[in-house]
Amino acid sequence: MTAATYWRALDRFRDIVAAHPDREAVIHADGRAATGLPEYRQLTYRELDDWSDALAENFLAAGLTPGTRCIVLVRPGPELYAVLYGLFKIGAVPVVIDPGMGLFKMLRCLSAADAEAFVAVPEAQAVRIVFRAYFRKIRLAVTVGRGFWRGPTLESWGRQPTAPLPDREPAPDDEPLLIGYTTGSTGPAKAVVLTHGNLSAMIDQVDDAREHVAPGTSLITAPVAGILELLLGSRCVLPPLIPSKVGATDPAHVVDAVRRFGVETMFASPAVLIPLLRHIQEHEVELPSLRSIYSGGAPVPDWCIAALREALPDQARVYSGYGATEALPMATIESRELLGDLVEQAHRGEGVCVGRPALGVRARVIAITDDPLPTWLDVDERAEELAGTRWIGELVVSGPNVSTRYLWPESANSLGKITDGDRIWHRTGDLARIDSDGRIWFCGRKSQRVETADGPMFTVQVEQIFNIVDGVARTALVGVGERGAQRPVLCVELEAGADGQAVEIQLRKRASEFEIASPIDDFLVHPGFPVDIRHNAKIGREKLAVWAAKHIDA
Repeated sequence: MTAATYWRALDRFRDIVAAHPDREAVIHADGRAATGLPEYRQLTYRELDDWSDALAENFLAAGLTPGTRCIVLVRPGPELYAVLYGLFKIGAVPVVIDPGMGLFKMLRCLSAADAEAFVAVPEAQAVRIVFRAYFRKIRLAVTVGRGFWRGPTLESWGRQPTAPLPDREPAPDDEPLLIGYTTGSTGPAKAVVLTHGNLSAMIDQVDDAREHVAPGTSLITAPVAGILELLLGSRCVLPPLIPSKVGATDPAHVVDAVRRFGVETMFASPAVLIPLLRHIQEHEVELPSLRSIYSGGAPVPDWCIAALREALPDQARVYSGYGATEALPMATIESRELLGDLVEQAHRGEGVCVGRPALGVRARVIAITDDPLPTWLDVDERAEELAGTRWIGELVVSGPNVSTRYLWPESANSLGKITDGDRIWHRTGDLARIDSDGRIWFCGRKSQRVETADGPMFTVQVEQIFNIVDGVARTALVGVGERGAQRPVLCVELEAGADGQAVEIQLRKRASEFEIASPIDDFLVHPGFPVDIRHNAKIGREKLAVWAAKHIDA
């Protein structure tokens, strides 16, 4: 019989419940007022604890045990956190995924999870029933919302436990806690195993990044941030948003939430921050309570960081975070350090500085290759190749928050992990350099590098040279043709009202001034770049390359 376990970090949660039972844990949008602004409801820490206990009790009664995988397809809100905490309390393993990746890609991913339970909104339950061949092992299905078929609903399980949960032991740090999928925006989606130790380390890293200042009230647009913030005692405010269209979040709703609830900390991607900044500027809005912003998902444009600094109170801090599903966070940098010489270096084509490694994280760069590197001895054999790429290589990281394995596909482990004695290095797939001060400079994705006859070109490194041209919203470097003889093409998204011909003249001038940009002779204006589903911020250069191939010389 499997021993009963739970996530050790929940001891923090119980301490908060005991000390502040009536503090709001989740403040969530629920309907709309006559003014057009959202209405909000609140769930206290005691209510969330009781609710998750009730769900844990029912999960146990249904036969879930430590290690049982449970697919969770629930919209961001109090139900999501109650379900996740309920599973964490019994050692079961939630499996979470972005539905926006596309139906059949999602079905293949979820089938590989080998899950036995399925907690989801009615639309997802309908998919499970129609495509039941993908979910043959499911023996428990719980509907979050109104169900039109047999089986329990979250509501039917209630919010009050009938008895205390049985005694359990903290699970070992190397046991799986959560399985999350990469977006698949720059390659196949992969199932990442995050252990109890991984997420516990993330809590400490978030606390360290905010300099151990109590979080107060936080605005959340990414569910994982909510998991961690609740364990630090935050009041988590969830504005209305669509997970697959975060960039469509109404900035007026964000401003309203910040002002109404006195939000002090905000977690958001550039897709949320850029419209928010424009709204603040256009309406001359002040946000006096806001003291820190943490952004991630894609590099935040330096002009956006600079403008946020101007718009926010003097004491406010703006952090640009860098991470991945497998390693979150990897590094952070605060605006005061970034703005100035580091930005100027980026505009000269030296990459984007994403800061120093997070607490406990080690980072190195290795020679660029698409081949497996099973051990560090294999890395050493190729070390001399780094000189040929100006010491830019693939970034590899290790640390307590870094996932050491994939559940699926198995081939991802041989391609994505390196054994170094007792240490496992994660190959990020990102190209970077590390300067003499230990700062990481992001230069682009390995899979998106442009391989010309004269050598490789790295996307983000080159794009920063052009992004400062007046009239340019953003740029994307892509390669057309066979790898090794690709033709570099710069796709350009213009600002509204910009003169395309005038912009191209300035782009060509910039290209002539920098050696790494000089091979570019083709500039194509694109109406609007494709972006990733999770953050709506990572540029889909693979799609742009296909588009460019059709339009080059057209």
